[in-house]
Amino acid sequence: MTGAGRRRLGAPWRRRRPLRTRLALAATAAVALVAVGVCAAAFLVVRGALYRQLDLTLTQSARLAAQRNPGAGPGVLAGECRFLAAPACAEVVSADPAQDPRPPGQLPVDPAAREVAAGERAPYYTNITLAGHPARMLTTDYAKGRALQVALRADTVEDGIEEAAWWLLLTAAAGVLLAAVLGSWVSRTGLAPVTRLTATAERIAATRDPRHRIELPSRGPSGREDEITRLAGSFNTMLGELEQSVTAQRRLVADASHELRTPLTALRTNAELLARGERLTAEQRERASLALGRQLREVTGLVNDLIELARDEEPQPLVERVRLAPLVEHCVSAARSHWPGVAFSVRVAEAVAEAEVAGVPARLSRLVSNLLDNAAKFSGGGLPVEVALASPAGADGGPELTVRDHGPGISAEDLPYVFDRFYRAGTARALPGSGLGLAMARQIALAHGAELVAEPGPGGGALFRLTFGPDG
Repeated sequence: MTGAGRRRLGAPWRRRRPLRTRLALAATAAVALVAVGVCAAAFLVVRGALYRQLDLTLTQSARLAAQRNPGAGPGVLAGECRFLAAPACAEVVSADPAQDPRPPGQLPVDPAAREVAAGERAPYYTNITLAGHPARMLTTDYAKGRALQVALRADTVEDGIEEAAWWLLLTAAAGVLLAAVLGSWVSRTGLAPVTRLTATAERIAATRDPRHRIELPSRGPSGREDEITRLAGSFNTMLGELEQSVTAQRRLVADASHELRTPLTALRTNAELLARGERLTAEQRERASLALGRQLREVTGLVNDLIELARDEEPQPLVERVRLAPLVEHCVSAARSHWPGVAFSVRVAEAVAEAEVAGVPARLSRLVSNLLDNAAKFSGGGLPVEVALASPAGADGGPELTVRDHGPGISAEDLPYVFDRFYRAGTARALPGSGLGLAMARQIALAHGAELVAEPGPGGGALFRLTFGPDG
């Protein structure tokens, strides 16, 4: 089998552990390392303290032996080190091995002891074994050419060190076990919001319903939130935006299907009439043909409006600096040709005669044209439409365009829904249009960083106010 095949077969065994397991292991390892480190440090401290106490006793015993036996020759001075309760045993070691006594003493003599006797090395402590028992020995200077060796049984010290080692080992094991429990608890508690977030995401993926939310803990007295809680809050906010988007999409589809049903039915009826043209008179065929063309234009306009509404933002490569005054005058000129029975008046303030904004010229023209068409639609009977381009009074913002008609105006009940797609007030349902013009105007305004609002005009009629940002 090739190496790639072995890697594919072994891949399931090398999958990464879940985040909760990894966090628990990390917390356990951290606490266990601290517990083991503390126990190891405590063992070294206890061991060092016991040996320091024994070394202090050996130093005092060596001083007493030297005081009691000044100038003694090589050989045993005192003591019997084979017994636990016996006092310290002492022997004198010569720098010259030829001067060693016969028989030799109980304490071992190594070359280092000869160096201390010769004055070539400092005193030192060492662990030895006497008659099968542990002992501690001090080798120090005694007289010229001689050194003094003092030893004590170290059974109690070794037993204390062993007992301390066992207790500290049990403490470390308990610490590791406690670390495992705490690590599991920390991972389960710390990742609880993440677990809820994952469960919510999986539930949304399974049900395709964005109405689900993550349960957030209540804020404390200080109102502070940790990173996980903020993440869950951001996820809930994203779900809210997604729910609004899905709801708007469903409403758009439902409204579009409702609006398209009538013209499509009329198209089918007229098409069927024209298919039986031999049964119709010339006048009837011409009437059906004209109606079919008009309905095709309505459906085409409606579909084009829907396509433009489906676009969320303007294409950046097409954005340029646009002078508003010429654009508004051009749109008004086009509106006069479309609505010959409506009087349009334009007023441009000198302060904004050269004002420019960043945008797509074709889209801005569509925005202004939609406002003008809406105003002309309600200005029947020769009522004028007033268009003004000026700077907001007492404000530092950009230019402001107002379009006012003198028609029936907008009722308080209809005002919140003026810019909704396919919304048509009761007084406008008999007029031509699909109810998408103002919705499209609002979307184009938002894409250009402008604000479009509707309000009742002073003295009657409706007033639409388009305000651009200060940076254009």
